[in-house]
Amino acid sequence: MSALLAQLHLSARRTMRQRGELAVRVTFYALILVIFSALWSAATKANGGSISGYTAHSLLWYVAAAEGSVIATKPRMIETIGWDISSGAIVTEMLRPASVVGLRLAAELGEALVRLVASLAVGGVIVWLYVGPPPSAAGIALFVPASLLAVGCNLAAQHAFAGAAFWLRDARSTWFLYQKLVFLLGGMLLPLEFLPTGLADVAKALPFAAMAYAPARLASGHVEPWLLLAQAAWLVALLACAGGVFRAGERRLEVVGG
Repeated sequence: MSALLAQLHLSARRTMRQRGELAVRVTFYALILVIFSALWSAATKANGGSISGYTAHSLLWYVAAAEGSVIATKPRMIETIGWDISSGAIVTEMLRPASVVGLRLAAELGEALVRLVASLAVGGVIVWLYVGPPPSAAGIALFVPASLLAVGCNLAAQHAFAGAAFWLRDARSTWFLYQKLVFLLGGMLLPLEFLPTGLADVAKALPFAAMAYAPARLASGHVEPWLLLAQAAWLVALLACAGGVFRAGERRLEVVGG
């Protein structure tokens, strides 16, 4: 555990020193918010002031929370992990007296937490100036742990997907698929209530909803504490999945060679 905490701490400090990369990412996030603010404000106005229960006010806080929770993680992480596996670079990590996937998750979490705080701080100011304070104080209070759980679920799921490279030798296809699933079925681009009823119900039952929809739904003023329980359950399941995939993959490398 001390090794994981040390890895998390080192990664967070390294990310804080990389001010240029952090500034680019936050600036991109801010531009997205400005564009979506204009887009969704016009859309709700054209629909009588609300869409599927979301006003422009709640919708912009939804977008800020959803985008901020997802953008905290690296966009091409699956591809990078897949390359480390297929190239054999991961073999050196297997020599360490600690879990490979555990150390990788700790490192990514340290980086993601810095980006999450920076992004949400900037996004919160932009949306506040544009439409006013969050719709619900209770919703924002629940959003804080929900955003952390969202990042954890996203990181664990990306490592589970990337573990396919132990067998496929290439994770680019899984990266492309994963990204689209988070965008659409995770509720990153738009609330799941905007999808057709059947598809929305399916999407809410999938783990991708824990990565964007859950924190965004809470930030938009819908005080639904059960979303936190769902996220916690998915986090446990996804961590177990990522750990299982990496253990099986490492055994395969030991048997057949890197």
